[in-house]
Amino acid sequence: MKLIFATNNAHKVQEVRALLDNAFTLVTLQEAGINITIEEPHDTLWANALEKSKTIYRLTGQDCFSEDTGLEVMALGGAPGVHTARYAGATATADQHMAKLLASLTQGQPRTAQFRTVISLIERGKEFFFEGICQGRIAEQPSGQRGFGYDPVFIPEGATRCFAEMELAEKSFYSHRRKAFDQLKHHLLSKP
Repeated sequence: MKLIFATNNAHKVQEVRALLDNAFTLVTLQEAGINITIEEPHDTLWANALEKSKTIYRLTGQDCFSEDTGLEVMALGGAPGVHTARYAGATATADQHMAKLLASLTQGQPRTAQFRTVISLIERGKEFFFEGICQGRIAEQPSGQRGFGYDPVFIPEGATRCFAEMELAEKSFYSHRRKAFDQLKHHLLSKP
């Protein structure tokens, strides 16, 4: 079975390919010959994920999926949330996003947070959603060189190190993305 992954993020493609473990063939937008950027204009992860999968389904008529992920910091009322990738501005770097996040948290404020991933699958024209959550906390300062995005400041519950300090297999043990993709795999592989 082939599925188009509606993303241009090479880091996500690498992580998702490892999570799917050849359960099915993942086709990137580039491999499908699709050269577009899909906007994320909505105020929920679900709506943004669906926007991306519906756009690719309209273009190709092929089964596809997308995901949207947000970092939700409780002391910030759930921010950056749906704006995670644009928290410090649309053209800001990951370091700038993290710097803004750390500056937003005052000394002594609770640092509890969670990553939430929502997957939107369109299979034979039908829409399905899967969600994964990883609870944890925000570190005092960035550490580690692996991963991407906010990985250098997020410590998952049950761990003592940030995602960026972990090998991919260890990160996947805790990962919000793995939890959502496990559900997707179960859905796809449980069909007769």
